Amino acid sequence: MKRDDQQTQIFCSYLDQVMVQIKSKDAHQMIVKELEGHLKELSTSYQQGESISKEDADQKAIAEMGNPVALGKQLNKVHRPKMDWGLLGLFTLIVAVSFLPLFGMSERWNLSFFLRNKILWYAIALIVLTAFLFFDYRKLLKYGWYIYAGGAILVVLMGTYSLQQANGTIFEFHLRFIQFDLLLTLLLFYIGWASILIRVNRINTISWQKQILLFGLFWFPIIGYHLHGQTMLSLIYFITILMMVAFSEMDKGLTKRFILTNILFGIAAVGLMLGFGGYHTQQRILTFFNQNSDPDGYGFIYTIFKDMFLEAGWFGNGLTVDMGILPEAHTDYVFPNLVYSLGWLAGIAICILLLSFILRIVSGAFKTHDLYGRILVIGGASLFTVAIVWNILMVFGFLPIMAVSLPFISYGGSQTIFYSAVLGLILNIYRRKDIVEPTIVRHADRIK
Repeated sequence: MKRDDQQTQIFCSYLDQVMVQIKSKDAHQMIVKELEGHLKELSTSYQQGESISKEDADQKAIAEMGNPVALGKQLNKVHRPKMDWGLLGLFTLIVAVSFLPLFGMSERWNLSFFLRNKILWYAIALIVLTAFLFFDYRKLLKYGWYIYAGGAILVVLMGTYSLQQANGTIFEFHLRFIQFDLLLTLLLFYIGWASILIRVNRINTISWQKQILLFGLFWFPIIGYHLHGQTMLSLIYFITILMMVAFSEMDKGLTKRFILTNILFGIAAVGLMLGFGGYHTQQRILTFFNQNSDPDGYGFIYTIFKDMFLEAGWFGNGLTVDMGILPEAHTDYVFPNLVYSLGWLAGIAICILLLSFILRIVSGAFKTHDLYGRILVIGGASLFTVAIVWNILMVFGFLPIMAVSLPFISYGGSQTIFYSAVLGLILNIYRRKDIVEPTIVRHADRIK
């Protein structure tokens, strides 16, 4: 084991004996650094307090630290990978719930087709989750700019490619594929921004030119998603990145300016979109504010939701929903489907399950002391929270109707794989929380 020139041979021998007992190689560097600091501090205090030689002080420091084998075994119990079995258990329950709406399909729908697809998607999702779980997430940090650039290139290419397609089966197939690519870009932007924020965090003073660059980097994906007609992706991205910025430990002044400026621009952008969004957009917004105004037109879906909730009762009507009456009953509107079928008790239980899932992720964010990992977990929690909260509140009429899936429960391959990748990354960070070196240092401490 290599040491710097100032470290005595006795420290080398002692630390080598400790490290033999620690199985996690990833934790070695952090533990060695920590123990070296303690040994040198003890040695210095003995030299100054008792006026003894450096060699004698080193020996006393070793004796103070205790038996190296016992210490190594103790540290091995603390500094080892740990799985968040609670979060995995909640995920398993959510997956089980996701199959229930399929069994309520009417006979004119091919149940075996939907089940086969669902099982296939979860098989792929499990592979993706595992892949994101077991690699060292810190290796992504140095590729942040490239990951962001990859997302930006995909947004541009998908827009250009979709404009070049003709009618027919090929166009429909590629349209579905493009939608998956847009979800992929959200994953890339989310990971890329975490790296960008770490780099910004390391700079004491951010010039106005770099602040403008950050502003442009923030708004490019929003504009791209809007041009693709993916307003909900824009909203999820908007809230997720701002939450990551809020917990990034950047300079407080810069953080406040960045968040407030983008919120104001966001409000202005929504105003422009409503003012120039065309008749269809304006009617949907007007109907949201007066949901009984057009029950046979734009407001028909609100009427269906209200009727289903009123007829649900505490125990439901059984797994039977006609998707001819409730469109997208297995995708975006899966929650009213489940409440109508299984009742309000089941609906409340599902809400508690999803809330527990979110809170478990959030609590895990503050158990890691690696800033990069914490930013990623906060971002991942935001990705889940925005989608879950919006999907449920919109069917109650508290938010406008938008195309947003209920994570893992809604039918759909792209969203299942996307959220599995995010969950795998979150589990990865929790798994390594006790074997990575702490990096959370506030700006005030960093510039001393």
